[in-house]
Amino acid sequence: MQEIILLKYGELSLKGLNKSQFEAALMRNLKHRLKRVGQFTCRAMQSTVYVTPVEPCDIEAEGFGPSPVDFAWEECLRVFGFSAAARAVLCKKDMDEIKKTAAEYLGGALRRARTFKVESRRADKTFPLKSPEISAELGGALQGAFPHLKVDVHDPDVTVVCEIRDLSACIHADATEAAGGLPVATSGRGTLMLSGGIDSPVAGWMMARRGLRIDAVHFQSPPYTSPKARQKVVELAGLMSRWTGDVDLYIVPFTAVQEQIKAHCHPEFFTVIMRRCMVRIAQDIAQKAGSACLVTGESLGQVASQTMGGLAATDAVAEIPVLRPCIGMDKEDIVRTARKIGTFEKSIEPYEDCCALFSPKHPKTNPALAEVAGEEALFDYDAACAAAVRGAELVYIRYGRGLDPQGRPFEEEI
Repeated sequence: MQEIILLKYGELSLKGLNKSQFEAALMRNLKHRLKRVGQFTCRAMQSTVYVTPVEPCDIEAEGFGPSPVDFAWEECLRVFGFSAAARAVLCKKDMDEIKKTAAEYLGGALRRARTFKVESRRADKTFPLKSPEISAELGGALQGAFPHLKVDVHDPDVTVVCEIRDLSACIHADATEAAGGLPVATSGRGTLMLSGGIDSPVAGWMMARRGLRIDAVHFQSPPYTSPKARQKVVELAGLMSRWTGDVDLYIVPFTAVQEQIKAHCHPEFFTVIMRRCMVRIAQDIAQKAGSACLVTGESLGQVASQTMGGLAATDAVAEIPVLRPCIGMDKEDIVRTARKIGTFEKSIEPYEDCCALFSPKHPKTNPALAEVAGEEALFDYDAACAAAVRGAELVYIRYGRGLDPQGRPFEEEI
């Protein structure tokens, strides 16, 4: 038996005249991912993509380590645009062949189970049996082959799925939830303000899931922040790239800006003025890179700069949209998502964050714009921000290519 992977469209199936553009992007993203683990063909049919190893691999003759499908499986689950995935085998559209294939392919799971049910879907309406008839006949055969099994249509241990499609029958067990969302790059390009904490990688993941191609900007403040803090962010971007695809990471020298704010402005305004300078710098970089928006990990009320007043003061300097996908999430929601996408453990490594430097004991939580503008006028923030943009370093995070011996993303500076 040749094992394959079935990937089911999510909301792509609801698209209208532009559906083909989304499908083309989805297939490009999928093929790019699969290149790192082997050679596969990807064929789309009836809102399903069939992923098949180029070199046939008989799973009955395996048993000596992972198969090509094992390597491809995890990659497929991280491709935005698919709602569900299943490992499956194909066979002839013949009930005897279907019963034999199901018993062989799912035998291990059925032997371990106590209850099961059969679901059938007949996309090929020329097949002589209707879906309920297919389920009844296949279920009877499986219960005969595995007498210990009982039928449970509500909460079975194993669901056997038989799909009668145009070219063949397809047998698999329960589908696994896939990444969902829209294919990366179908909604344009955005620039994530990547801090190194828990929230911002989650925000980047959430917007990539809505089809945004993600760049990232990180602010570092040497000598107050260490090279290890910088490396942490590079590795965080690498972890994000498993979901988002390639990331262009801009690392901005921010020390001079912060020192000027400290030297000229009242301490209670430090945080909001720092955030405004970050937005100015990030949007300058974003616009030069062709990015249409900024993305941040801010959550309403989480810290002093994330009050309504603080957010309004920050947005006042933005000339492009600032997207905040985490704005209504509490910390537990964000942590749960960070664990799911694999960034949490890296995010909590205890290296310095430039946002914590020079932070006042009592920051202004609801600053008036006139007050903020008056404080900013005490130094040449335009020149300071322009110098930071000129000093930005570009690091290419290329998923699946150029990993060093420790498995860290390859860096190239220009």
